[in-house]
Amino acid sequence: MKRTKNRWSDYYTRKAQKENYAARSVYKLAEIQKKYRIICKADRVLDLGCSPGSWLQYAAQLTGPGGRVTGIDLKPVKIQLPEHVTVIAGDIYDLQPKMAEIAGENVAVVLSDMAPATTGSKITDTARSFELCRTALSVAEQILVPGGRFVTKIFQGDDFKAFCDQVKKSYQRMVIFKPQSSRKGSREIFVIGLEKKPN
Repeated sequence: MKRTKNRWSDYYTRKAQKENYAARSVYKLAEIQKKYRIICKADRVLDLGCSPGSWLQYAAQLTGPGGRVTGIDLKPVKIQLPEHVTVIAGDIYDLQPKMAEIAGENVAVVLSDMAPATTGSKITDTARSFELCRTALSVAEQILVPGGRFVTKIFQGDDFKAFCDQVKKSYQRMVIFKPQSSRKGSREIFVIGLEKKPN
């Protein structure tokens, strides 16, 4: 029983617990931030797939109280968060038409750590991941200010290049990044759009 409990525990899990973050995934965003400076002080940030809340915690620290961070997820976020963070429980597909109203004006950053409920089928899981990424990109198109930044997690598959090409069309620069803190066996990778072009 003990072995099962500790199966996913590693250096980053223990580090997150020690530093009071909700999950080890915070260090993926921290690596991206260190390299590309995605989030700035007083930014307005939208975090898609925000549960359990570690990206919200980190984004809130970076924006400071002069910023605003909004998170959306199907699952609840149970941790205590600063006053300038708002969490909405809901389905991204249902909420997409209202996204401008939810996120507010002058959104500088859209983050997506969304992942599908995995089925065990690589083809199915990759296709579902691609759909979530396309939706996140569509949301970013809808609400990001010119010069804004976009980060999304994707599972590599047949649609990966097509998705990267979509990002290239909308941003001055597109980069692909694999954090050291990603689990060794994970197929996840992050696609980052820097400096959104004017619509």
